[in-house]
Amino acid sequence: MPELPEVEALREFLTENLVGRQVVRVLPVAVSVLKTYDPPVGAFEGSEVVAVHRHGKFLDIEGDRGLRFVTHLARAGWLQWKDRLPDGLPRPGKGPLALRAALETGAGFDLTEAGTQKKLAVYVVRDPQDVPGIARLGPDPLAAGFDEARLTALLAGERRQLKGALRDQSLIAGVGNAYSDEILHAARMSPFKLAASLTPEETHRLHEALRTTLTEAVERSRGLAAGRLKAEKKSGLRVHGRTGEPCPVCGDTVREVSFSDSSLQYCPTCQTGGKPLADRRMSRLLR
Repeated sequence: MPELPEVEALREFLTENLVGRQVVRVLPVAVSVLKTYDPPVGAFEGSEVVAVHRHGKFLDIEGDRGLRFVTHLARAGWLQWKDRLPDGLPRPGKGPLALRAALETGAGFDLTEAGTQKKLAVYVVRDPQDVPGIARLGPDPLAAGFDEARLTALLAGERRQLKGALRDQSLIAGVGNAYSDEILHAARMSPFKLAASLTPEETHRLHEALRTTLTEAVERSRGLAAGRLKAEKKSGLRVHGRTGEPCPVCGDTVREVSFSDSSLQYCPTCQTGGKPLADRRMSRLLR
């Protein structure tokens, strides 16, 4: 799933390639991708792009006619840039193509989604706050005002485990499964430690890990073409997706806890006092 760093890199890439150019066609291939109908998606055609914004994991393309083309790439979606789009109209079918947007220059982008769970979403709205997912977002962790005091206030009273709290978009915007693992590894904390139980020193470590991990990931992705972002993300991860490999900090074996539709990775030495977590869905995890 694209998370804050990848979506921020896409925002910068699209700012360079879209701003000042006119969108001449918006062609939905999979009807399921459209989450709004008024205004219709075709109303964005003819708009000149004036800015590209990011809200958490949402991309927001602003046109000069008062409309916004907003997309959330979900777990298996992606944006593929084409310097020259294929000739002819895309045909609906069983392939990954969900929507195509064409510029007057002949360039454009495809929104694609792999797998059978179709959750990629496109909205055409007058105000990004009209998108329910954006309206519910918590603060951006890279915003200037996101200091330790703000994090302390957000976690106060949170009886959830840290892993779940970090992934909650209404609490903190933009962090998903991969970067929550990376942040907790950098902070040397169990994914199941209760969020409300942090001491001031632990909150300091978590805040520093949160900001540093995301900032470094954004910097690694900056300037890359859209097609290279997935590989860059994977190459920069230290524990997520690296079950069975040595921890780059201490050398212990990275372990995994699996759930019905996801998994987390962690280092026992760095995060749980050397004790492995029980790998079952309803496990009571170490605090």
